[in-house]
Amino acid sequence: MRIVIAEDLLLLRDGIVRLLTDTGHTVVAAVDTAPDLLAAYDEHRPDLAVVDVRLPPGFRDEGLRAALHLRARDPDGRVLILSQYVERTYAAELLADGRGGVGYLLKDRVTALDEFLDAIDRVAAGGTVMDPEVVRQLFTRNSRTSGVGALTPREREVLGLMAQGLSNAAICAALVLAPVSVEKHITNIFAKLDLPPDDDAHRRVRAVLAYLNQ
Repeated sequence: MRIVIAEDLLLLRDGIVRLLTDTGHTVVAAVDTAPDLLAAYDEHRPDLAVVDVRLPPGFRDEGLRAALHLRARDPDGRVLILSQYVERTYAAELLADGRGGVGYLLKDRVTALDEFLDAIDRVAAGGTVMDPEVVRQLFTRNSRTSGVGALTPREREVLGLMAQGLSNAAICAALVLAPVSVEKHITNIFAKLDLPPDDDAHRRVRAVLAYLNQ
């Protein structure tokens, strides 16, 4: 896989480069600013961009804005965003186009090598990956009487695992449920979130977006 990295911290950037190259990937560019990310992406057209939310000069959301910009220009663009803290608004904005091929992870997750590499593979394949800590914090929010708030506890568990990017088979394994049970829960989730029949991958993204916006 050909990857562009945008991270301003030299040690972290070099660490990610080493990790990815040691596991068989090709880092075609490693940059530290949003303009350099856009230039590198246009030059190399990578399979995936790994981008820090906050980049120079403002260290606010320059990386996220650049990621959204490149996805607007390239509908097939795949982006994995890294953040120091849980920022639900950023995660929701990243998912807003409903296309998938995006991920939002805390930087601490980089040290969990298997999880990080799995996230890279899933996002590059067009999936959606949400950091488990984002999902955990959402469970502490007040529920509502409609939409996400109308889900049963088990349906919320299933939706939480969908938010992490797990497939139906992986959800079955995590919750020790039969495939037919998981499929029924997902059907109920789509119905309660008022997501009509559509491309299933898009409905999953829209369900996760509803989850983030609760």
